[in-house]
Amino acid sequence: MKMYYNWEKMTNTEELRVVCNLIRNGEIIIFPTETVYGIGANALDANAVGKIFAAKGRPSDNPLIVHLADRNKIQEVAQDITEVEQELIDNFMPGPFTLILKRKPIIPDIVTAGLDTVAIRIPENIIAKGIITYSGVPIAAPSANISGKPSGTKIEDIRKELEGKVSAIVDGGETKIGIESTVVKVIDEVPVVLRPGKITPEQIDAVIGRVRIDKNILGTLNKDEVAESPGMKYKHYAPETSCKLVYCKDELDQIFYLKKFIKQYDGDVVVIGVEEHKEKLFLDDQRFISVGKKDNLEDYARNIFSALRKADQIKSSKIIIEGVKMEGLGYAIMNRLIRTCEHDFFEKQ
Repeated sequence: MKMYYNWEKMTNTEELRVVCNLIRNGEIIIFPTETVYGIGANALDANAVGKIFAAKGRPSDNPLIVHLADRNKIQEVAQDITEVEQELIDNFMPGPFTLILKRKPIIPDIVTAGLDTVAIRIPENIIAKGIITYSGVPIAAPSANISGKPSGTKIEDIRKELEGKVSAIVDGGETKIGIESTVVKVIDEVPVVLRPGKITPEQIDAVIGRVRIDKNILGTLNKDEVAESPGMKYKHYAPETSCKLVYCKDELDQIFYLKKFIKQYDGDVVVIGVEEHKEKLFLDDQRFISVGKKDNLEDYARNIFSALRKADQIKSSKIIIEGVKMEGLGYAIMNRLIRTCEHDFFEKQ
């Protein structure tokens, strides 16, 4: 790693110039967005984008998201935008929202995994927007982590695993949202959520009047199936320690089954859960990692990836994770956690 810049309090203009020159010259950098940290390169430079796949150990059939500075840039990389797609752009961009559009030939095949579509996002994070704007090129960027590991929401969680593989790291502090963007593709004039995120199906329905959730959100693709969105096909968000996800609609059932699984592993577990349940499970600070209050899904989303990394450091036999109700932001949280646990999921409605 050549350079580390801390812009949490203020962006340094001279350092911004250096970072943007790196992008223009085919290098890769780590930078913050409002969702998670990204590892980015000039999206128009196939060789530069190849460095992202090498740094992450990312499969080549897993497409990347192209980040743009503003809506006016969409027409440079995408074409044949429909009325429904434009309405989604007008309502949810910039922000934690990715739209899959028909690509223009200017986008290299390596970015799209050879598909005729391209995933587009316009971040609202001021640092990300500044880097994209002053680089003067669209930036292809997946989450900044080794492929399959938990995404990075703060630099200290990802610096050690990636600092020798990139040309610069830009530290913008902890990310605001903590999970990746919602990914949508419009099919037959219906927005289809391929990956849930902060923008919920309910919000999309309120704007468009219709929405569908892809069947693979809580499942997974077979090895021969095409992934139209990042996060659909491979093991994701997982620490080294194996994980089990537990969700019961009734709170008393939730406590009962959490205790049951703790006992199953002779107490050699770490529980990631809501603050209110720590004392009920009789666990100390090392064995219980809070993701926030039980009614605050935004805190849960913001804290889950850091909690997974912290739990992994304890080297227990199992990480047990409290699930949430699958509605609103809960879809996004459970989508990530089911993949974290490789579908080791106990549920009682």
